[in-house]
Parts: sequence; structure tokens; C-alpha cells
Amino acid sequence: MVSDRVIAIIGGTGDQGFGLALRWVKARENVIIGSRVRERAEAAVKRLKTILGDQYNVEGLENREAASKANIVVLTVPFNGLFDILKSVGGALRQECILIDVTVPLASTIGGKPTQTIIPWHGSVSKMIAEILPNVKVVSAFKEISAEALQDIQSPIESDTIVCSDDDDAKRVVIKLAEKIPNIRGIDGGGLENSRISEYLTAFLIGVNIRYGVKKAGIRITQLEYNDKV
Repeated sequence: MVSDRVIAIIGGTGDQGFGLALRWVKARENVIIGSRVRERAEAAVKRLKTILGDQYNVEGLENREAASKANIVVLTVPFNGLFDILKSVGGALRQECILIDVTVPLASTIGGKPTQTIIPWHGSVSKMIAEILPNVKVVSAFKEISAEALQDIQSPIESDTIVCSDDDDAKRVVIKLAEKIPNIRGIDGGGLENSRISEYLTAFLIGVNIRYGVKKAGIRITQLEYNDKV
């Protein structure tokens, strides 16, 4: 059954954004891949349909137009490009839409190491976005899920994702959306202030991948009566 909601992935031509698009399109969500250049978004759609087939509902648009059409907007952009993206799409966002922030402030975006993070003045990127865009429901999620794992659609993902938000209803929506991806669990991480933990954890997992020579290291939270929580 095809969902009636629309998910716009801003930066959807990048590795992580494209991986999320693959997973949600396969799960019969309506997805728009956004890019700064529409032709790049359309090329990503063509690539996606080459992988999955032509029967799926996916569209490629420029970022601002993509954001204007969506109930759920997903930010998958490098930290050093975040402010320009927020400036370009902020006025197009629907009132009270859910904005899923997947941004990690890796030091590599400004010439540092990918195993280190920059600390935004609000404590986390997600908290900062919530103050810049007070009329949307910001949710932090998918930060610790590797792009390689997302794009390997033949394999289940061996990881949970920590979902943080100050809006409980939006958090529940994103937890359920996470579970559209086989083997992922969305873990209630509390308020948006806790999103900094996922950002630090992402840098830590990159280090694990480097040290062990793998690409898909993830996390699992144990001892939860999970079905009773969500």
C-alpha cells in the first residue's frame, strides 16, 4: 500500500540521502529527491529506478520546490552547507511540517578529522535548527546510520537509530518511519537537547569503521520492552 504523505529529502543526491530515498521508496513511501540543481535530482531518480524498477513513486526537484510539497522534510546535507540550505528552503516549509535533521557537524567539513565533531553554540545541530525554524517540528534521527548500510538494499541494517524531539507526536511519526526500513528500530532518545549524543556517536562509529576496516558499524540498545514503548 502506497502512503499518502510526501517525504522530501533535501540533499537527496548525496550518499546518505540517496540511501534513505532507496529504503523509503522501496517501502512504498512517496519520495521527492531534492538537490540544488534539478537536473542532478532527476539523475538520482533515474539511478534509483534503475536499481528498484520503474513502478515506484519518486520525483526529482530543486530543493526549495521539493520542500514546499512535503509533509516531512529530511535534511541530509554537510554541516558546512547547512546554513545556505536553511536560508533557501526555510520560507518554503509548510507550517508545522516535520523536519528530520540528519546533519552531523563533522570536523572534516572544515578540513578536520571525520572522527571529530564541531560543537555548535546550541549544543547540537538539531537544537540550532529548531531555534532558526521555530514553526516546524524538528526531529533528530538517522545520524548514526551509515550511508553504505542504507544503500545495500539486499541486506538488513544492523543498527538502531536514536530519535530525539521536543514534540512527542512528531517523534512517534519518525520512529514509525524508521521502522519502514528492515531491521531498524527507532529508539526514543528524549528531548532535542539529547541529539548531541547521536552527533558524537556518529563520529565515534566512523572511527570504529576505520579501525576495524568495515563500513557499516552500528549500535543496538538492549533490554527494551520495545513493542510496549511505541
